[in-house]
Amino acid sequence: MTKTIHRSHIQRKLIPSYIFLTIVSFLSVFPLYWMLTAATNTTVEVARGKITFGTHALENFRELIAGQDLWGALWNSFKYAGGQTIVALLICSLAGYGFELYHDKYKDLVFSVLLLAMMVPQVATLIPLFRLISKMGLLNTVWGFILPAISTPFLIMMFRQNSRSFPIDILEAARIDGLSETKIFFRMYVPIQKSIFAAAAVITFMNAWNAYMWPKVVMTDNKAQTMPMLVANLAAGYAVEYGVLMMGVLFCSIPTMIIFFILQKQFAEGITGAVK
Repeated sequence: MTKTIHRSHIQRKLIPSYIFLTIVSFLSVFPLYWMLTAATNTTVEVARGKITFGTHALENFRELIAGQDLWGALWNSFKYAGGQTIVALLICSLAGYGFELYHDKYKDLVFSVLLLAMMVPQVATLIPLFRLISKMGLLNTVWGFILPAISTPFLIMMFRQNSRSFPIDILEAARIDGLSETKIFFRMYVPIQKSIFAAAAVITFMNAWNAYMWPKVVMTDNKAQTMPMLVANLAAGYAVEYGVLMMGVLFCSIPTMIIFFILQKQFAEGITGAVK
């Protein structure tokens, strides 16, 4: 009886927390719900504040593909984001692995200089980067998109911090057995650190997919536009069709949501530094 009363008292004390979490959850989910409903309504209905599903989704989709190269933009975004993710994971993981597991008296100094790069705003580097990419003849190309972001201090720091939990005994035993450093990295380090790779992949893919400023500068051809650029074009007209705009935003959001939901468990483990 006493335990039941005590449990009821605890549950009553938690009621304000449940209410607060419910309100915060609603505020977090509502923009997504509004995007979905707006994509199915006309511009007039969206402007009037209608927040229920409508019957204009097919018309909005037809107007979207008629006015914009939706499939081309989707392919470009997948191509650029996928390429940047693969190359960035390879380079940043190698850098983080080397900074932590190889001993050199200057590595901490180099790493400190690398971290200082995080304080430089992206806008300050746009002009020199554009001139460099232009002279290399990489405008409107995949490499022009991904080169400035294939080695980021944040990802290197993530891999270095996670590498501290890598079993050194396994590394030394592998070297004694004659395994090369390349095989140690790909056959032992990568499988053990798969959680941090998943977390880094989610972060890199989302940043690359949602990038707007650099693609806008380096992608001068309309055939090379990405999904964020397409959405910006939809919002730049004199008369914005909100239903069509929200349909474009929906197509822009779906891939990142799918990637996150697929890798959410590994993402959580990687962020918390879990190693299995």
